[in-house]
Amino acid sequence: MAEICCDVVSENEEPPQYKSSSRAARRRRIEIRRFKFVAGSVSPTESDCCKRLKTEASSLQRKCENTVEDGGGDGKVEDKPNLSSDLPPVFCDSFPKFGVTSICGRRRDMEDAVSIHPLFFRRELQISARFHFFGLYDGHGCSHVAMCCKERLHKLVAEELGYVEASLDWKGALDRSFSRMDAEVSGGGRKEQLASNCRCELQTPQCDAVGSTAVIALLAPDKIIVANCGDSRALLCRNGKPIPLSSDHKPDRPDELLRIQAAGGRVIYWDGPRVLGVLAMSRAIGARDNYLKPFVTSEPEVRVVERGGEDECLILASDGLWDVVSNETACDIVRMCLRGRRSPGCGGDEEGSSSSSDRACSDASMLLTKLALARQSMDNISVVVVDLRVRT
Repeated sequence: MAEICCDVVSENEEPPQYKSSSRAARRRRIEIRRFKFVAGSVSPTESDCCKRLKTEASSLQRKCENTVEDGGGDGKVEDKPNLSSDLPPVFCDSFPKFGVTSICGRRRDMEDAVSIHPLFFRRELQISARFHFFGLYDGHGCSHVAMCCKERLHKLVAEELGYVEASLDWKGALDRSFSRMDAEVSGGGRKEQLASNCRCELQTPQCDAVGSTAVIALLAPDKIIVANCGDSRALLCRNGKPIPLSSDHKPDRPDELLRIQAAGGRVIYWDGPRVLGVLAMSRAIGARDNYLKPFVTSEPEVRVVERGGEDECLILASDGLWDVVSNETACDIVRMCLRGRRSPGCGGDEEGSSSSSDRACSDASMLLTKLALARQSMDNISVVVVDLRVRT
């Protein structure tokens, strides 16, 4: 158990007292107070913590017999059939170290989802052909599509990779996976089942007001494969420098603007650039795009990067972070936590110890979300931090 605070506060120190003015009350409603960080959840230690800041984080324990999922901040670890029965011992010690924080923030509802699956796909037990899946989905309109992606996209990717015999066609396999995911959610199906428990005001899974971004990273011992559709982002920290592995699909991005106009669409500035004045991104998965197609597409941009000895960490985050935090700042904060420096929100365990790697990643993801909130981010914020210092 680690204790993470916005300020340095001792165990016996009383929380600060606030005046009863309206300004103080308003500040108190949006303030992150003191949290105790426990595996699986984050719970306030004070009863007057803001109810609308629904903070849910996980320091998820990786074991060979479990597949780990965390989406929408439920913080649950779902047991799966034992994967270690047919694996050599090297697999059990080489799952990636990572941390996840996903919070509702200042939004009314939580529409982000995160899905993590260590060793979700492997080929003939070859060490160089095992892959770990990290996916982050930022829903718009409601959480239907983001939850469908959490439940299904990694399975579709594994199926498509399994169809390729000799060499892996990353672009083709991921294009087909995203296309199949888009077809599933646009046609109802699983989305209808999820919508039955959803608070969507439209209360119909076929509504055109629901969609999601998707950024996924497949991690192998020798490479990182990133597929992005929307304005979430993947960032690699290498030798202290941030290297974007995806480019945000904004309607005013020059090549995206030309593509939209060539298809007969328009970009209208309504509280920022929007496709037909509606959608603030030019690519997305979901039914919302039915009346915006072909202007909005579910085709991802795919990038394959060879891993190097200077790679330090991988960050996946929704635009709730990137709207207010730069690539350089995010990289510096994560590196500081992974190095084990003591700071508010970062652990101080011995540098380089494997036992503190998960904790350091979790502390880094939480510190980034707290920084985004402090900088007045108005969106849901989800952050995944993966330690790349050990090959997995």
